[in-house]
Amino acid sequence: MSAVLITNIKLLAGIREELKPLRGNALAEMPSVPNAWLLTEGAHIAAFGSMDALPEAVSQQLTKVVDAKGGIVLPAWCDSHTHLVFPASREEEFIDKIKGLSYAEIAAKGGGILNSARKLQDASEDQLFQDAWKRLQELMRSGTGAIEIKSGYGLSPEGELKMLRVIKRLKERAPIPVKATFLGAHTYPAAFKEDHEGYIRQIIDEMLPVIAAEKLADYIDVFCESGFFSPEETIRICEAGKQYGLKPKIHANQLNLSGGVQAGLLLGALSVDHLETMDDATISLLAASDTIGTLLPNAAFFLRMPFQPARAMIGAGAAIALASDLNPGSSPSGNMNLVVAMSCIQMKMLPEEAINAATFNGACAMELQEQYGSIAIGKKANLILTRPVPSLAYLPYAFGSNLVDNVMISGEFINS
Repeated sequence: MSAVLITNIKLLAGIREELKPLRGNALAEMPSVPNAWLLTEGAHIAAFGSMDALPEAVSQQLTKVVDAKGGIVLPAWCDSHTHLVFPASREEEFIDKIKGLSYAEIAAKGGGILNSARKLQDASEDQLFQDAWKRLQELMRSGTGAIEIKSGYGLSPEGELKMLRVIKRLKERAPIPVKATFLGAHTYPAAFKEDHEGYIRQIIDEMLPVIAAEKLADYIDVFCESGFFSPEETIRICEAGKQYGLKPKIHANQLNLSGGVQAGLLLGALSVDHLETMDDATISLLAASDTIGTLLPNAAFFLRMPFQPARAMIGAGAAIALASDLNPGSSPSGNMNLVVAMSCIQMKMLPEEAINAATFNGACAMELQEQYGSIAIGKKANLILTRPVPSLAYLPYAFGSNLVDNVMISGEFINS
């Protein structure tokens, strides 16, 4: 079993044993060891402590010693909401947005999700896999150590199953945990624009049985939004998914007070995601629940929408996570370092809050907190080693700089 000793760590941050999502004041707590060392054995964290108390026996028996040279070590990012598998970029819609068209207007003229759905029909499973694998490699190099990936650009039994089979291949090959989410209810395909019942029946009767038989998904998601799926439709689809063991994760309240949060809470959803549009009553309901609110600031930034009211949610005691929403239409970046910076700059989250929300709470939003998202003996050694920096706050402060020096996945550095 290989062992690695990392020495001269300026700050070893994110040390915690608890397994419940962080809320309120606890989200700002960052248990750390200054001037630290950390030992891995195989794929796991074996020990850590202060350099002043580094056992001589530890340093003598190792085959590999890495000098952090004053860099910070923290848990790898846990990105709990992405659309990593897609057939092509959509920069032409980016131009439409610059010219003033809204998200809904672009969708109405055949853009948006339907644009990707058309292109996906022509893409082969192998090509989708190769493109997604390259994207995943890039995200890992920027510090992502666990990820959720949704379907939702197939919008037909053949297309959705194709996407989920690609995600399953990624899950089998990737050195980081990959969670798969079935998002057949992303929008209504053109053929079912006036026949919502027909498409819902297709999801329930044709897609879900095959997904369950082939074990293609962990979760089920619905875009609960005006012009997309109503709260009643959302509940119906998710209840059908629950019959096959799929836990709900809901796209909620992105464009309007859609009732998506309430639908998610009725379903006992693991998370409700987006939440750009919230009022005090909805925030209070979320705070009183076990459901995690996943905030996606990159999408709000790219669409020039109001950012999520993170401070109000934290103040109310809601459990919040941060994720990238990587997708070709509204968030063409999966870089979690930017997500953390955006959260501090635009949502006024403290650096400690943003980092905790992007690591530990993100792991909770994928049910991975027993092995990922924090530093503890026995957990997987999925870690970020930064360049030498003055402080933890410098990471979101210097948002335009690449401060990730190396990334460790299962005890192995991948950027070396």
